[in-house]
Amino acid sequence: MSTTDRATGKKARPHLISVEAERPAFADLVLAEVDPAACLKYLNALVSPNPFDMEAVEPFIAFDLKRFRFVDDLDTLAGLDSRPNLLKLTPTEFEHLVKDLFAAMGAEAWRTIPSKDGGVDAVATSKHLFFGGLCLIQAKRWTGLVGLEAVHALTGVMTDHNATTGVLVTTSWFSRTSEQFAQRNRITLINGAELKHLIKEHLGLDVIPGTTPPRRLRASDNTQTGKPGPAAN
Repeated sequence: MSTTDRATGKKARPHLISVEAERPAFADLVLAEVDPAACLKYLNALVSPNPFDMEAVEPFIAFDLKRFRFVDDLDTLAGLDSRPNLLKLTPTEFEHLVKDLFAAMGAEAWRTIPSKDGGVDAVATSKHLFFGGLCLIQAKRWTGLVGLEAVHALTGVMTDHNATTGVLVTTSWFSRTSEQFAQRNRITLINGAELKHLIKEHLGLDVIPGTTPPRRLRASDNTQTGKPGPAAN
């Protein structure tokens, strides 16, 4: 239903009713015979208490996570030193740390079973109507440039899983072409310096990324394909 937001004067489409039902429950309904109000109550629908005033309700947003295989949670933070070097973490510890970071930032997050989900290290979801969705996360504990090939591969995994967004987290840095490609394809890149800041802000832990971009790195160097260093995930 369309209306005008009295606060902004702009057109708005508030959700007055939100309902979701399992397929068997919906198939069991005789829609031609049901009373609409009673049926919505039966399905545990959310209904605006003041529909004539266009008072909106938060819509249901459900995610199909059956295709992913998750591992049990791990308290990575408890075993870390006061200022750990991320390159000295095991791949499992690093992936759990990244998963914990996303959870601390307000998302629901899970770590996937290695080699079972096409390179997906973690999955995060958010039910925010405009900014939420299914997010696939790749965590690369690298010591060198992350080039276009690695970022391009993530788009294929996103398409396969019908993901809303993708995030590639690394302890190192990205090439210019990687950054430009990511901006066009709903991918967020988090380099080592940004990762350090986010971990400090949301997990309260001061970490050492373990590597920094070389001072002589120029725009012409950013066309090369990233190669994982000896500590690659």
